[in-house]
Amino acid sequence: MKETMATNSRKRSGSGSKRVLKEKIVQIYESFFRGEDLVSQNPNFWDELFLLKPKVSHLESEIIRLNGEQLMMAKYNVNALFSQCIETLGNDHQLRVVYALQTLCALISAIYKTSVQCGFDVIDILMGFDMAEQRMKLLLEHCNSILGGDGAPNLKSLCLKLLLLMTTGNDNVSQNTLLEFVMLNSVFETLIQLLSDTQSRQDHGHDVVLLLTLLVNYRKPEAANPYIVKLSILDDELALNGYGQVISWSLSEFCHAFSEEQKEPQSSSWFSSLSNIVSNMLLSEETGIRNQQIRANNGVLVALYEAVHLNRNFVSTLAHTPAEVIPIPQDTDPPALPVVSEPSNLLGTFFQYCSIVMQDTKCEASFNTVKLCFLVLTCVAEDHYANSVMHDVNLVFKIQLHRLPMRHRTVMPDKPSQTLANTLLDLLVEFVMSHMMKKLPLELYLLCVGVMHRVLCYQKRCRVRLTYQWKELWTSLISLLKFIIANEGNLAKKMNIFHLAHQVVNIFNLFITYGDTFLYSPANYDELYYELIRMHQIFDNLYSMAFRYSAIEGEFKDTALKLTNSLVNVRAIINHFTPKIDAWLAGQGLSTPSEDQILEVVRKNYDSLTLKLQDSLDQYERYTENPKYSAFFTAMVRSVVNDTKLNIDFATLDLQAILQEFSTIT
Repeated sequence: MKETMATNSRKRSGSGSKRVLKEKIVQIYESFFRGEDLVSQNPNFWDELFLLKPKVSHLESEIIRLNGEQLMMAKYNVNALFSQCIETLGNDHQLRVVYALQTLCALISAIYKTSVQCGFDVIDILMGFDMAEQRMKLLLEHCNSILGGDGAPNLKSLCLKLLLLMTTGNDNVSQNTLLEFVMLNSVFETLIQLLSDTQSRQDHGHDVVLLLTLLVNYRKPEAANPYIVKLSILDDELALNGYGQVISWSLSEFCHAFSEEQKEPQSSSWFSSLSNIVSNMLLSEETGIRNQQIRANNGVLVALYEAVHLNRNFVSTLAHTPAEVIPIPQDTDPPALPVVSEPSNLLGTFFQYCSIVMQDTKCEASFNTVKLCFLVLTCVAEDHYANSVMHDVNLVFKIQLHRLPMRHRTVMPDKPSQTLANTLLDLLVEFVMSHMMKKLPLELYLLCVGVMHRVLCYQKRCRVRLTYQWKELWTSLISLLKFIIANEGNLAKKMNIFHLAHQVVNIFNLFITYGDTFLYSPANYDELYYELIRMHQIFDNLYSMAFRYSAIEGEFKDTALKLTNSLVNVRAIINHFTPKIDAWLAGQGLSTPSEDQILEVVRKNYDSLTLKLQDSLDQYERYTENPKYSAFFTAMVRSVVNDTKLNIDFATLDLQAILQEFSTIT
């Protein structure tokens, strides 16, 4: 009986149905989005509304359930609510500001979703075309004021969530018409200010860098974008270092998590572990913290690309050693966080990150991440200052590169501290050696060999003699040529393997023609000739394959002809030294000469060797994004937008913490 009375006290009868009593704010939402005029009934409606804690989920659901006709009926009220939220952002009562921001977040999020279903213009539904410019100008002024002021960090976080919601409303950022107002009313300077300050960078750095990256990509190939211009000319050292540090934190966190995973006892195969760490992180949305980190890293990876590609001043931050550590949460034990025992920098961290993600290229998502890494490396390898930093013998770092264990090779010990150029070449060699598969990632190989070529061109141009185990690089390239020849029947049906082989042979030609200007010692040059002669069968077979395709009409005839022509000096070396070595062996009565004996024959017969001077070996087509990679970046940014949407959770921000911050400030 008591239970029945208690139940009845919570319900209201009507037409035989029972209704649970609803909170006042929920009742307001329901009436408001039915198009009812609540303001004329209560002159203090707006003052009272923004003293009620928003029910974000209810507000969103009330809007989303509207059909097209109902939405148009509620349009006046939606416009009014949007306008009043903006007005309230300038209120002295901080609680109202917080509630207005949360309401704006829910309102914008719901209208974006509803507009897709109903086909209405977001601008018209939110504020009306006639008032759009005025209201968006005021909104962005308030955002600049909140982000640039002395307000609570949680309030600034909520404001950044609002801007991210506006930016990610459309999957294609360039079709997001709301961003046209963000172009006209810039928040760039305010965001840069947040990156320049140590504390605000720790509190908001990731959201700021992500927001800047998305805004830079608004209609990038089509129209003038002020954020591109401002980022390209930014020369504030504090801001640029802050930008780089945010990226470094994200990549370092991922690298540390991966390294810790490798230390744990493995109950399954290493490849299974790799799939859990890399592939699943890219493909699954429900695999936990590390999955969220890799999704976030795609955003910072695009951010790194934009900075390296657009801003020459940013290159100086690549080798900057961070003076700050990642902030330690109060409730986290220090041993759980990364411990940096060696000085590091963004470029070194990026190399380590590449060595992890490059291990898996089989699915589209991981392939695109690796492709983006190579495009960043391409921009770095083309920059003169970046190369000078990487080749500086006074800047050495011990950087752990992760290698994919394979049955045919032993575990290599970690290399000592070395220049960044050495580490980069090690990374490229590792990629070449570990991706020779039937489904050859041709595009990635071309990018990899392109980066290698650019680094060598710098060494040749500036006569930099890098102390490096060049035999490792030559062996990797010869192994690649051997793989191409062995799988010609399968690969030539699907892709232009002759183009890749031509690029590889041109690297050998660069060593042959100009090696004396950048190889560390004459012994390196001798060793190059030794490897070419020792592996002559591969080059002979490569020539035969290219000649066959160049002699018949077909898709690859022209490229195959280029490949045959590029082999002229390699074949000249082989044809010149092989008879002399054979003659010497016959004279000595030997069948298995030592390496030193062969090298001695090579040294004595250099003078009689005739080589053909080949043009443009140290030239390459400089990287340009448009038009070749425009579609790729459109798709990549679309992916970042979708992942960012999943991570924006404005409803769970700790309002109590915000209020405590307010009381502390006041």
